[in-house]
Amino acid sequence: MASSPGAASTAHPRATEAALAVFQAGGNAVDAAIAAQAVLTVLMPDACGLGGDALCLVRTPGGRVTAVTGAGTTAAASPRTLCSDGGGSVTVPGIVDAWQVMSHRWGRLPLARVLAPATALAFDGMPVSEPLAAAVRAQRARLLRGGAEGWPLLDAAPGDLVTQKELARTLERIAAEGSSAFYRGELAGAVAAAVRRDGGRLTEDDLARHRTPTGPAIGTPWDGGTAFVQPSPSQGVLLAMALAWLEREGVPGPLDHVCVELTEAVFASRDRCARDGARLLDVPLEVDPERSSLRGGPRAYLHTAGVATADPAGHVVSSLVSVFDDFGSCTFVPEGGFTLNNRAGGFTAAPNDPGPARRPVHTLAPALLTAPGRVTALATPGADGQVQTLLQVLARMRFTGGSLADAVRAPRWRSEEGLLLVEDGHDGAGDLARRGHRVTRVPGADMRLGAVVAAGTEDGEVFCAGDWRRQVHAAVAGPSV
Repeated sequence: MASSPGAASTAHPRATEAALAVFQAGGNAVDAAIAAQAVLTVLMPDACGLGGDALCLVRTPGGRVTAVTGAGTTAAASPRTLCSDGGGSVTVPGIVDAWQVMSHRWGRLPLARVLAPATALAFDGMPVSEPLAAAVRAQRARLLRGGAEGWPLLDAAPGDLVTQKELARTLERIAAEGSSAFYRGELAGAVAAAVRRDGGRLTEDDLARHRTPTGPAIGTPWDGGTAFVQPSPSQGVLLAMALAWLEREGVPGPLDHVCVELTEAVFASRDRCARDGARLLDVPLEVDPERSSLRGGPRAYLHTAGVATADPAGHVVSSLVSVFDDFGSCTFVPEGGFTLNNRAGGFTAAPNDPGPARRPVHTLAPALLTAPGRVTALATPGADGQVQTLLQVLARMRFTGGSLADAVRAPRWRSEEGLLLVEDGHDGAGDLARRGHRVTRVPGADMRLGAVVAAGTEDGEVFCAGDWRRQVHAAVAGPSV
């Protein structure tokens, strides 16, 4: 019996379908990840898009794990003031050049073939989901302010079939010309003009100067292997800090309580992530094994979409794509059919303060685990919830003996602005409250609790896992023909 050419777990069934089609056409896990990400930019523009970013961890058959940081800087003329909405909040979008870098370096198929499912979906139309329609209703005023009055999605109801011709043509140009179609020429001019109309300072030169950083991921020992996270400017190092502490100290108290305390301890270093990166692994963490410290720390941000892919040759990709807030800045580029990010809203206090040509601390934090005979990619949306959701999944797998599927399925908590949100059905909620945590019950599948995507290889065979939360869908491709 022929083995599968690959496995995928993504934020939407149609994105998983695109990844599997690419596998069956002879593509590898990198091709499949790009195809799925591109489909998500069509289906979920509230969460991600061509005007946003992609942060990816790519494991190649030789065992190297490379971080691809598809995120740009603020404008060279950006002021040193905080701005979280409109044109002033836009950083140079990084996703398109990240696709080209990944495709050129590790892909097997032409970029045009990889982007074909997304292009066809934009041309032929997609049924509008209830979550997308709800997001449009909630952000309508912002979208109109940002210039989206002609966008077909603006007046679509759930179930309507909507075509996005401008977006399709943009994808076609990227497929034919590569990332230069986005960062130079007419489309770059249109992006810069849209930003200026909405009060920002991003220019065509800012776009032309963009390059995608690639380099080693941050690794820390974990359970007989290594846990890899995204380097600076991602806050993924916060997850590595917590895992390193557990690796040294074990679990000196109830697992959930210890992980809440670790979450709040590591987030005290959040503003230093872009500057200090892996150096934060040396920061000592104080954890009371019995009582809540009530430090708070993580914020209430949401959004983002995940993609994890794997092939039997040993390529494994963990990735997240995002425009930050719903529809990002809501600054709309009519010529391209997409909104731009508001990633500058990630600036806070020094050393994460705003300024010209700077990258803020980035919430996207995919993870990738390697162990003898096994590689696992995991990612989840949820901004500051990403680190703590993955921490819970990894800690449960190691310290309770559960499988990956069991750990993903289990009820979760989220530390958020001084409260501890605890999902219905969590049998530790009472104990957490007795230990002093400000427990607030939330329904199952509350968006704040994430939606894990996972895929990997074990002894040369691919596997995947999906969350029951949101629209996550995981599947293994049938044998190639």
